[in-house]
Amino acid sequence: MTIAQAINSGYHCAMDADEKIVILGEDVADPIGGVFKTTKDLSTRFGTERVRATPIAEGAIAGAAVGLALGGYRGVVEVMFFDFSTHVLDQILNHAAKFRYMTGGATPTPVMVTSVIGSSHFGAQHAQSVETWFMHTPGINVCFPSTPRDAKGLLMSCLESPDPTLLIQHTGLLYSVKEEVPTGPYRVPLGKAKTVRAGNDVTIVAYGTTVAMAIEAADMLARDGIDAEIIDLRSLVPLDFETVLDSVERTRRCVVTHEATQFAGPGAEISARITEDLFNELLGPVLRVGGLFTPVPFAKSLNRLPTTERIVAETRKLF
Repeated sequence: MTIAQAINSGYHCAMDADEKIVILGEDVADPIGGVFKTTKDLSTRFGTERVRATPIAEGAIAGAAVGLALGGYRGVVEVMFFDFSTHVLDQILNHAAKFRYMTGGATPTPVMVTSVIGSSHFGAQHAQSVETWFMHTPGINVCFPSTPRDAKGLLMSCLESPDPTLLIQHTGLLYSVKEEVPTGPYRVPLGKAKTVRAGNDVTIVAYGTTVAMAIEAADMLARDGIDAEIIDLRSLVPLDFETVLDSVERTRRCVVTHEATQFAGPGAEISARITEDLFNELLGPVLRVGGLFTPVPFAKSLNRLPTTERIVAETRKLF
């Protein structure tokens, strides 16, 4: 399956098992089945009362999903592009993420928000990676799969979580990666990173598209005799610091990479935590390779994102 197919498969499995799941979003119903086809055939199979195409009103979509969750249902909010999540911040971060805390656990709010990033050819208002906004708010889990198998597993775990969750998809990965994925129910636990390549000299921490870049970078570094270990975070909240710190304690060097803006991005928190816990063990500073501090340009020739070459260059500085 591709990631898009794996997500669609996960929806089918989850909605078969739980009749209280209701998906809300623009164009999610057939015949469109979502602009990236991740909700294809769902409304045909489960009906338009459970897969509801909505007006272009992200705040209202999120508010309806929160209301559904408080009423015993599980609302799924599809935000067409991650930039538009600005319209759901109040409902998700001020309300959904807080209700269980404010009521002593009496009102869990199992809302799942899912959205897409990476459409740089649409320009500055359709391509931002703003996962840090959600990571900064206690009470919501944040996931970002890089493979089809993980996409289905994380989706199904999100759809069983008692807390609000955010599942981020990347347009550059939705159809470009294929692997075998279980057709039945399959789960990846939230908050558990995956070591995709073992190594002894440096740890490269990545998620989303930068995982493949890190693998390519490790192949290039190996020609110089540098043995890189690669960790795919998969979950940004909860973040598996145990796996990260265990690796860096052994390799004593670390590079963190992501598409989100490097300034105040997820790598800043990861770098700070590694430095605080392992300062005396490190052979050099924890380095970051993130997006440049600029709006996303429309022109493809102006690349503000990490590249394999940038990851290699930063890693070599540690030796």
